[in-house]
Amino acid sequence: MLEFVRSNTIDLTMRRLPLSFFLLVLLTTACDVRISTPASTSTALPFVTPTLPPTLTPRPSATPIPPTVPPTVAPVEAITTTTVNVRSEPNTASDILGRLGNATPVFIIGKDASGSWYQILYEKAPEGKGWLAAAYVRTQGEPDVPVIGAGGESGEGASGLVTEKINVRSGPGTDFDSLGILNPNDVVTLVGRNASGTWLQIVYAAGPEGKGWIAAGYVQVQEEVDLPIVTEEGAVVGTGTPTPLPPTPTPTLVPAPPDDDSAQSPAVHVVFSPAASRAFSYSSDLSSPQGDSEDWVEFTFSTPSDVARVLLSLTCQGNGEVRVELWQDGQKLDDWGSLACGDEEVPLTLYREEPFLFRLRAVGSGEGLSYVAYTLTVRAVP
Repeated sequence: MLEFVRSNTIDLTMRRLPLSFFLLVLLTTACDVRISTPASTSTALPFVTPTLPPTLTPRPSATPIPPTVPPTVAPVEAITTTTVNVRSEPNTASDILGRLGNATPVFIIGKDASGSWYQILYEKAPEGKGWLAAAYVRTQGEPDVPVIGAGGESGEGASGLVTEKINVRSGPGTDFDSLGILNPNDVVTLVGRNASGTWLQIVYAAGPEGKGWIAAGYVQVQEEVDLPIVTEEGAVVGTGTPTPLPPTPTPTLVPAPPDDDSAQSPAVHVVFSPAASRAFSYSSDLSSPQGDSEDWVEFTFSTPSDVARVLLSLTCQGNGEVRVELWQDGQKLDDWGSLACGDEEVPLTLYREEPFLFRLRAVGSGEGLSYVAYTLTVRAVP
């Protein structure tokens, strides 16, 4: 028993020894251990001065130059002297945009180079403007308005004034088809010429590709123009040097187209009064024995006095003559006087408030077709 106990005691002692020894060593070491902290040398960090990005001085922005504003045209007030068509271009071959009655106020904003047509404000037109023949418009003096449609230095786009009633043809020659007719004082835009300069190509809406040809001798141009040379097929082959237009050739006569006017339905009706029309001009053409052989023009005077005095003028072009008759209430008046081609300011006295009619008839020579283009002017005397 004792042996067993002793053996067991020794075993316990041996198990506990390492722990006691460990504690002893730890305590002994703790007495001599010094924690030495190495002296730290503080090194001053360099001071970095931040470099700011350079301040950019903004450049002054360029002030845009305002666009040049074209001067505003002050419309010139005027009044029509008869019933007149408003057209899309300054010629009788262009589209009719509408019709204005006698004594209708209008506002003129432009004119063609010859002054034969006025451009007016017209709200019924797609672009708000149209053209009137200047002969049927009364103004206070010459309107101070810009010229519309003047051509540039190249000549293309220059305007010309038709001096006779002529055919517009599909090519530069009388053997080409007729596309239509132009009347005296029609304005055309020139875009080309043939090699010899005897035919001019113009803007013509009813023609192929919107163009047509007219004889150069019947066109009045303000100055010599340099137009492209155009072939019969429409190809531009060069530009010719400016040359004067050739002399007027012998006209090819064509019958005057019918206008279906009569004593019951006159071509125009004009009322003369101090507040409305004081003068009017009417242009047309007549032919015999074929074509339209007569025109009827009606006018009435509305004046404070019982009678009215007017001055009559008649200009004619062609190989025929015009006979003028005065009618009232279906009867021809024989004692009023006379008016013939070339007469100027022939006096005539008539009663007021009564309609009168001028009947203009073509007088032929008896040989072939007689044709005459005329302008009748009636001016009231104050």
